[in-house]
Amino acid sequence: MKILLTNDDGIHAMGLCALYEAFRSLGHEVTVVAPDSERSAVGHAITLSDPIKIKRILKAGDEFGWAINGTPADCVKLAVNALLKEKPDLVVSGINRGANTGINLLYSGTVSAATEAAILGIPSIAVSIDSFADFDYCFAAFLTTKIAKTFMESETECHSLNVNVPSRPANLIKGIKVTKQCLQPFKERFEKRKDPRGNTYFWQCSSDIDWQKTKETDIFWLKEGYVTITPIKFDLTHTKCMEKIESIFSEISL
Repeated sequence: MKILLTNDDGIHAMGLCALYEAFRSLGHEVTVVAPDSERSAVGHAITLSDPIKIKRILKAGDEFGWAINGTPADCVKLAVNALLKEKPDLVVSGINRGANTGINLLYSGTVSAATEAAILGIPSIAVSIDSFADFDYCFAAFLTTKIAKTFMESETECHSLNVNVPSRPANLIKGIKVTKQCLQPFKERFEKRKDPRGNTYFWQCSSDIDWQKTKETDIFWLKEGYVTITPIKFDLTHTKCMEKIESIFSEISL
């Protein structure tokens, strides 16, 4: 397969390198186009008013990929429309440092890169690991190759998967759960501070959720020790409300 790799942690992130080695070891043609530095939580932002610069990156003397001064969504757009000679068969975004579950999918650059691929008609996988500490990405990368193979060989209308791997040894992972995204909002706390000139500013200090109340969702099963897979889509139309909204606004005369 022709595989495009990207992320939001930057082109030198360990998770991206682990994916690169895992897919290359299986004989896949792998191209890397990733941000030149961390672009976490930028959502589906794209660059319109500034030039997007690219730089070739070498690792151990060999060509590794392109670093760009843009967002994860930019990476996919630029790769497919300008850098690659052929459209990739699959886009894999990650391995992200920290889980992408619940409403965080809306903020995640990792997930947005996969979503951009789906918009362009390319199957995609966003993969994250439930840890912000240094972690062994080898198992998560190996598992991603297996998920990718199964996904590409399946006959499904789904174009994109969001995958999260527990931060525990492989032998302690309980299995795989295909599950839905949690919609429960996080409890966030902002600390009010003063700078040396007396100006007020705020710093986000915490973002918590009572995961015991999130049963049958991605957050719950991940904390329970399962790899979670959530089929995702970019269609934001609230189809269940269409008929009701139509009846409400049909009364407005122009």
